[in-house]
Amino acid sequence: MPAQPVRRRRPALGEPAPEFTARNQFGETVELSALRGARGVVVMFYPYAFSRICGSELAEIHDRWSEFAALGVRLLAISCDSVHTLRAYAEELGGSESGAVEFDLLSDHWPHGQIAKSYDAFNAELGCPTRDTFVLDAELTVRAVVSAPQSDARNIEDLVESLQGL
Repeated sequence: MPAQPVRRRRPALGEPAPEFTARNQFGETVELSALRGARGVVVMFYPYAFSRICGSELAEIHDRWSEFAALGVRLLAISCDSVHTLRAYAEELGGSESGAVEFDLLSDHWPHGQIAKSYDAFNAELGCPTRDTFVLDAELTVRAVVSAPQSDARNIEDLVESLQGL
């Protein structure tokens, strides 16, 4: 994938979200700009696949997917894990070899953490994304940011509420 500029400042509310291209758990390319016009887009950074806290967050989203689908949003969950790791993780979350989760798990593996860094959502000390979520409108403008400490799970209800305002 082509190198993209690294942004060191968190995008503020009302600003355009930094553009990125990444591969999902199936190896398919996902470009943020291609999602313009969707009712909303969630860019959700999480530290590690197969970790306890991240697993509980993503499992709750998977279990509550009908709420997200009713809102018509596209959810992009991003970690620095490889595509192969994300495929295995999707299979575990979805409970099948088809990787049946309804949202994309995107790899920010190489260059390591470049997407997270462009959102100022990278913990250099730990070498992984922070637990930050950016809610974007149809024009890919930042409308809300939901954050949690590395050691705590996000409140998924807060995320759903921020999406209802789109």
